Amino acid sequence: MSPNPMMKRVKLWAALAILGLLTACQQTASPEAGDTGKEQGNTKLQIYVVNYPLQYFAQRIGGDQARVELPVPSGVDPAFFSPSPEIVSAYQGADVILLNGAGYAEWVSRATLPGSKMINTSQPFQDQYILEDAVTHSHGPEGAHSHGQIAFTTWLDFTLALKQARQVFQAMATARPEGEPMWRQRFEDLERDLLELDVTLNRAVTDTRPILGSHPVYQYLARRYQINLRSVHLEPGEYPDERSWRELKQLLDQHPAKWMLWEDQPLERTVATLQQLGVQSLVFNPCGNTPQQGDFLDVMRSNVNDLGKVFGQDTSD
Repeated sequence: MSPNPMMKRVKLWAALAILGLLTACQQTASPEAGDTGKEQGNTKLQIYVVNYPLQYFAQRIGGDQARVELPVPSGVDPAFFSPSPEIVSAYQGADVILLNGAGYAEWVSRATLPGSKMINTSQPFQDQYILEDAVTHSHGPEGAHSHGQIAFTTWLDFTLALKQARQVFQAMATARPEGEPMWRQRFEDLERDLLELDVTLNRAVTDTRPILGSHPVYQYLARRYQINLRSVHLEPGEYPDERSWRELKQLLDQHPAKWMLWEDQPLERTVATLQQLGVQSLVFNPCGNTPQQGDFLDVMRSNVNDLGKVFGQDTSD
């Protein structure tokens, strides 16, 4: 007696159903394997930062195992940047959020960011913050802003920059412990570079001759390297008004400086007027945002070499 055709079809359908279940199980297992790889650190560590020095530190330490983002447009001071909701959302999705602290990037205090991911890199030396009197003024694409209360360009003291870099390394090692040995070696390389800058600048500043700062951003630089510096509020891209010139002349009577430090190259007209007052201009770029040429170390070495010439020292070797 031949087999029932209906029974053949039932058996075939059952076999196909079992095969389908086995295939589905295999496909389901594939993403799990991928997740395991992610847990083991096969994806880049996602880091968002609030200024370029922190980006440079994280990139030096992380290498190609980290993606470090500074979503601030060129030409904008990150200290006074106001991010869009989309940019805030990107910060929220990061593995690590590196902050400068000392009141830098005030938008952070108004945004909702995950506290477990936020690292205040200047927290270890909060007791060394420099307090200033607040002065509000307006310039550039950031509009009106205030310099005051706490000075925030902490990294211009290279010993403090090193402490911030160490916080960056520790934050990365905590987020991805498997990367710690490699990141430690890279941090130690960065440490040597920052200490070399510190030693070189200490040797370059040989006396207490008066110096002017065009803007109140050099407080930590002046304290660490014992520079006799007084600051005014001039912008490199704007010619000072009569009141500013009058105040500068009054300051020169008390503080007869022959050099003024600028964040960027000032207008030729401004340089010429300063020369008439016996003051030369020198760019010492704080490097808060990504430089147009070179990196943080290149800019700082150039800064140190140029400032050394003010004191009659050649630090280029």
